[in-house]
Amino acid sequence: MSSRTRARGAAGVHTVRIPHQRGRRSQPFLIVVPDRPSLIREAFAVLGRGLWHYRRPLAPTALALLAWPVTAILHAIAWWSGLLLAPATLVPVLWLLVMQRRRGARSSVLAWRVCLAGVATITAAWAALASGFGPLAGPLPLFWLLAWLVAQTAWLIVCRSH
Repeated sequence: MSSRTRARGAAGVHTVRIPHQRGRRSQPFLIVVPDRPSLIREAFAVLGRGLWHYRRPLAPTALALLAWPVTAILHAIAWWSGLLLAPATLVPVLWLLVMQRRRGARSSVLAWRVCLAGVATITAAWAALASGFGPLAGPLPLFWLLAWLVAQTAWLIVCRSH
């Protein structure tokens, strides 16, 4: 470690020595920089560590928060993108039918498949409506909130059971 950046003196304080400037006859001076981070930096560090630690359980929240700017950009660039996304609402229902035909299930497995297909259908419908009309149009924010709550709750239940 260079002697210019090595910590000197009290703990938590770095002293940086700046040598004489060439061609000048001034005295050398010291700059004392405290190592103590600000309260805002500490708060962001705690928040970041918490989000990183719980990144898997909060995956639906991250996707839901990402959906807002994506649909807003789609709405601003091409309002007709909602018409292109509208057929995507049928994909989860088709998936449910194919899965039931290939691997028929009963009771709880069927219930989870129906719930998954329902949440995926609602999510695709919200994305199509939000990209067509804007994410803040009419009841879409409430629609988003309810879909997010259902998805996050189901995700936490599934993660806890495995």
